[in-house]
Order: sequence, then C-alpha cells, then structure tokens
Amino acid sequence: MQEMNHTQYFKVQKENEISVRDIISTVYIAMKEKGYNPINQIVGYIMSGDPTYITSHKGARSLIMKVERDEILEELLTNYIKHNVAK
Repeated sequence: MQEMNHTQYFKVQKENEISVRDIISTVYIAMKEKGYNPINQIVGYIMSGDPTYITSHKGARSLIMKVERDEILEELLTNYIKHNVAK
C-alpha cells in the first residue's frame, strides 16, 4: 500500500501543437481538393466566423477552429508584408 504522505504526479500528454501557417496550408489544400475557391472561402470564414465556409474534408473545419480568426489574419498579413512590402 502507498504511503499517504508522498505526493503523486500525474502527467497529461500535450496535444501536438500545429502552427497557424500549417493550419492555413492544410485548409487551403483541402479546399482545393474539394473544388472550392480557398481564398473566397477562407475570407468568408474570417469575416463571418461561420465554420461552414470551410470544408470538413481532411478535418479542415475542426483544424481551422483551433485558432482564433485574428491569429489567422495576423499570419496572413505578416506574410504578405514580409514578401511584398518590407524589402
């Protein structure tokens, strides 16, 4: 029997974190595979917050809902500026 005066430890496995960039890429590919215009659909999702703009193909809808819309917008704007403005 265990002694009652020792602390027990419980470790929870962290879910693998995926970057916002990887989420956008995965969602983009899933939308293309289903024949949607990924740009229009992702913009619709960012503007409205309605997840039905994103296909559930390859888990894209649940994946995109793991990050806040402002994080998606920040990633997109950061990359746009990095590649088009700040040279």
